[in-house]
Amino acid sequence: MQIVRLGIIGLGNMGKGHLGYLLKGEVSGVEVTAVSDSIPANLQWAKEKLGDQAGLFSDPYEMMDSGLIDGVLIATPHYSHPELAIASFERGLHVLCEKPAGVYTKQVREMNEAGSKANVKFSMMYNQRTNPLYVKLKELIDAGELGEIRRTNWIITNWYRSQSYYDSGTWRATWGGEGGGVLLNQDPHQLDLWQWTISMMPKRVRAFCYFGKHRNIEVEDDVTAFVEYENGATGVFVTTTGEAPGTNRLEINGDRGKIVIENNEITFWRLRVPEPEFNQQFKGGFGQPECWKCEIPVTGSYPDHKGITQNWVNAILHEEPLIAPGEEGIKGLMLSNAMLLSTWTDNWVDLPIDEDLFLQHLEDRIKASAYNKEEQSV
Repeated sequence: MQIVRLGIIGLGNMGKGHLGYLLKGEVSGVEVTAVSDSIPANLQWAKEKLGDQAGLFSDPYEMMDSGLIDGVLIATPHYSHPELAIASFERGLHVLCEKPAGVYTKQVREMNEAGSKANVKFSMMYNQRTNPLYVKLKELIDAGELGEIRRTNWIITNWYRSQSYYDSGTWRATWGGEGGGVLLNQDPHQLDLWQWTISMMPKRVRAFCYFGKHRNIEVEDDVTAFVEYENGATGVFVTTTGEAPGTNRLEINGDRGKIVIENNEITFWRLRVPEPEFNQQFKGGFGQPECWKCEIPVTGSYPDHKGITQNWVNAILHEEPLIAPGEEGIKGLMLSNAMLLSTWTDNWVDLPIDEDLFLQHLEDRIKASAYNKEEQSV
């Protein structure tokens, strides 16, 4: 294969954004040869951009069967991601999927199983994995510079969204239309980075999700979660769309110091002697290990979405290792599902979660969803 023939499924904001940089030639080795969308106006928009060089389809499955494409970029509403990915795998098509991987882990696990059986490249659009800040953080932790992880804290509250934002679409912030709120819409990247940078998933979660606390919506818009890891470390994740001004601060503590990412800077408070060693040797009443404040240099560009797309294309053409393997999409989703299930059951939730129990609770809310009732009345 000399070039990847790409079909884009979904021409909403994200689909149009991806098409924009692809048409500018900012990703090499790929050509958009088809697009699919159920809205005629979006197809007309694509025709004006693509001319006669690409096929236009209102049905994504017809596009998959057209023979015009080698792979798909899925940029559709959340619920459809696994279904479209599985259909693509069955046709031997490579898949690049927008976040989140899906709404509930049971459907995503089925997608992963289908992907593992297909001889194709499957990637998630976790573009934050190309951010030099988080690349450096993972590099430091993987190299053991921080020692054993003891605590993780992420407060990510700069997702302010007004009521008019939610009112802009009847599907927004509904269980039936979107499948969740701040955890599923705004936070998938942070939930992915939270576990990816430290290479650990929690063993259990206790969360408090508030539904429609700040806005007139069905889903969660304010969350505080506490997690425990297998090695005894703990973590806290705080997020909302209802605060202004917001904060974005990630702090990870290990037995060799702590690292903080805030305001696009990474700072390492490094202990000269590991805390356990100091504690064993120190005989005074008060004291603590000598600590150096290190400004960590962060180099390299931030290719963002283009970087993930280029990596996926390179994986297809040249076997380049994937930055965000598709099967890893279930991890961040598992965390958000666990937080919701913990709230719904008012209890701790062990990971991996009881997927059937989560789906039962979700389906109960979908049945009562304003979006679902509106769809039934049409």
